[in-house]
Amino acid sequence: MRGSALDRAVTLATEWSTRGQLRVERHGRVVLETAWGCRPDALFWLFSASKPFIAVLVHRYVERGELRLDAPVSDYWPEFGNHGKQHITVLQVLQHRTGMPTAGSALGDALAMSNWRRSVQRIERSAPKLDPDLGPAYQFLIYGFVLGELLQRVSGRPVEELLREQLLEPLGLRDTFVGLPDAAWPRHIPVRVDGPGGGIAQSVLNRRITRAAVIPAAGISTTAADLGLFYRALLDDGSGRGPGLVRPDTLAAALEPSNERQMDVFARAPIRWSAGFQLGGMRWGSRVGPMGRLSSPLTFGHNGSNCCLAWADPQRDLVVTYLTDRVPRPSAGIRHLSQVSDAILSAVTA
Repeated sequence: MRGSALDRAVTLATEWSTRGQLRVERHGRVVLETAWGCRPDALFWLFSASKPFIAVLVHRYVERGELRLDAPVSDYWPEFGNHGKQHITVLQVLQHRTGMPTAGSALGDALAMSNWRRSVQRIERSAPKLDPDLGPAYQFLIYGFVLGELLQRVSGRPVEELLREQLLEPLGLRDTFVGLPDAAWPRHIPVRVDGPGGGIAQSVLNRRITRAAVIPAAGISTTAADLGLFYRALLDDGSGRGPGLVRPDTLAAALEPSNERQMDVFARAPIRWSAGFQLGGMRWGSRVGPMGRLSSPLTFGHNGSNCCLAWADPQRDLVVTYLTDRVPRPSAGIRHLSQVSDAILSAVTA
């Protein structure tokens, strides 16, 4: 890898945010690992970069025959089927194709997110507002509550226990938390939100009650190192050499594109979705995804409020994790993430 291109990525990152972590691993070897304004074990809130954890857990249950992707969610959680939702399948939830991006409103979902029961009841009382055939509609918060409650109905156990026992502990992710415990609070990194209303958003997101809540779609706290280990495990599982989080065929199904050149009608952005991940190779005119203009269509990962990003490229055997404390305006954030990704990819392909 060309050092100058990696230096470019570090410069872009450190000039962008007050605190952050950037880690690049290729062929199983860490070629860049840096932190600025914080310690390497500082804990960042992932926002939506949390979503692949709950998605992988769902695919594990499908693999074991305890869930079916084509089955209605209401087969396992009858109350979910209220108000015209009885035909929504597990796969449609994973692909953001339920026609129900929120349980009524984005603000209502955000106000309820620290209370599991309240969030679940809102989902049960809500109805689809959009036609799924029009395209994906990003479920920015209810995604984790729907999939999490589904898993709890099937297993009879809290979803945070399932995530810890089936994903975090087997991989040795000791610095990854689904709901931040008191003992880890001193290591948490507060977020800074750009733009009008940023101060109000910060006051909510930086509260201890918010960080301690179980919010699978947005509330995982971790380090760049731990997040990199998660994606390395998935890359290795895809090749058949991994720790066995999922079988290669299960991962292949999870990464199958579910839309191409189709605008997400809630995010109002072109996003290549699969059943649990965002995919690389997104180029639509002058628009490009956060994984970069140089990204392969096989690249998979997830953006988190343009604040955090993680992705893996099986073609290049590459894992990138980038965590910051800055929540920017969407257009500026996507442009920045794309620039950092492309700087790293330039170093690989040179």
